[in-house]
Amino acid sequence: MDTLRVVAIAHNVFRETIRDRILYLVMVFAVVMLGAIVLIPEVANQAHNKVIADLGLAAIHFLGLIVAIFVGTGLVNKEIEKRTVYVLIAKPMSRAEFIVGKHLGLAALLSVLLAIMTAIFLLGLLLVQAEIPLFALLWAAVFIFLELVLIVAAALLFGVFTSSILATLYTIALFLMGHASRALLQLSRLVEDAGFGKVFEVIYLVLPDLERLNLRDAAVYGQIPSAGELLGDALYGLVYTTLLLILAVLVFARRQF
Repeated sequence: MDTLRVVAIAHNVFRETIRDRILYLVMVFAVVMLGAIVLIPEVANQAHNKVIADLGLAAIHFLGLIVAIFVGTGLVNKEIEKRTVYVLIAKPMSRAEFIVGKHLGLAALLSVLLAIMTAIFLLGLLLVQAEIPLFALLWAAVFIFLELVLIVAAALLFGVFTSSILATLYTIALFLMGHASRALLQLSRLVEDAGFGKVFEVIYLVLPDLERLNLRDAAVYGQIPSAGELLGDALYGLVYTTLLLILAVLVFARRQF
């Protein structure tokens, strides 16, 4: 795999996505934070600082998720529809370089987007003179990024073999099921039918356990897992992302252009 070609594709994705005015989402987030700072203290009394922090992290996660899903699912399909994929594949470029470059480009954009929104978020907490559990909130932002990177890989996988609309629906379904996978595991232990229990266990093993990357609720109260748990959960997210990218490359390699 040629690093220069991967970087070139990633740079092109980053530049094109910026041109699509994705960073306008930063303005949306700033308005949300301003509204929270002004309105929430009027209704939440002494708990308003934690409510603002919770809302801020949720908004960062939601806006990042919009980009990861709706942009990620179209990264490959857009090239196919414009027929530019024929030119790219005809060049001395492997399909693995194409997929990895697309993923890294959108991941780079998400890192910039999350960094800006996190800075605005922390500034908003400072404005209300909230007691900021800075370390915990920063870790929560890092794990939001890890989750979004995984979602981008899933969006690419679905995008290489189906339409953008179906890929979007599949990615949303994977996101929802990923956050509910632990509930499925608990359900497998409650059902009397052993066959159904095994099905739920298999679903849990196949789907990503996205709750392992969710530190938002705990971070609001200044709580973070131990260093070992953080490392294990981060590696889990990166390994799952890598597996999704490998699957995307394998599926894309079978497509005829």
